[in-house]
Amino acid sequence: MNSAPVFSRKFRKTVTCIAGAVLITSVTLYLALPVVALFFRTSPELFFSSLSTPDVISALFLSLFTSTVSLGVVILVGTPFAYVHCRNNYPGKVVVDTLIDLPLVLPPAVAGLALLILWGRVGILGQYLSLSGISVAFTTLAVIMAQIFVASPFYLRQAKSLFEQLDPAYEQTARTLGASPLRIFALITLPLTANGLVSGAVMTFGRALGEFGATIMFAGNLPGVTQTMPLAVYVGMEGNFAVGLTISILLVIISFAIMIAVRLLARREAFHA
Repeated sequence: MNSAPVFSRKFRKTVTCIAGAVLITSVTLYLALPVVALFFRTSPELFFSSLSTPDVISALFLSLFTSTVSLGVVILVGTPFAYVHCRNNYPGKVVVDTLIDLPLVLPPAVAGLALLILWGRVGILGQYLSLSGISVAFTTLAVIMAQIFVASPFYLRQAKSLFEQLDPAYEQTARTLGASPLRIFALITLPLTANGLVSGAVMTFGRALGEFGATIMFAGNLPGVTQTMPLAVYVGMEGNFAVGLTISILLVIISFAIMIAVRLLARREAFHA
């Protein structure tokens, strides 16, 4: 007498499992197939031969250099900024929070245009630098500034979240023992949030490495000066397809490694917690 309800439950469970498997498979394939297709359009011989061309080497070196410098600036400035911002209430704090997150939703081309209007040779501030013979736009410095603008929110958001979640009792205990604020920050706050900060730094580096829109608007596309890897892909699609494909595969490999590193760091943080 109970066979029908049992069969019905098993049938619903089977249908649910099949529907879930189809959904997961469909989404995964939709996201993975375009990336996998890149590897099927080349061969190891073509990849390594293109990898040694001057255009690829120049774009790779410039991207790694500018992204590393951008990350260093973000960490050195963003870490104390996020800490002070979280530990204090001040007028306009909500506005500051909004401005920090704005580059995440702002189209990169708009960000590049805004930087150009501010720092260009006839820009609001750039015109005064030009009088002193200092040029910012269409230089390697402009690449770094564009990367910092679009990538810094990834680190700032992570740092803010970590400092807000940190139990103030640790810092208060150290304060009662006579430790200075700087000593507390260096010996207690940073070690307790280190894994999360490294994760945010890795994501920031990846975002800076892949920046395109703001860079091409503010820094241009000058080989050896401002032509980063994403810009070299764009040029390669118009000229040397093999070079564009090689750089694309390099970016995929680096991006995949970055995401794996972030997940390993998150797992390590959860394990220690």
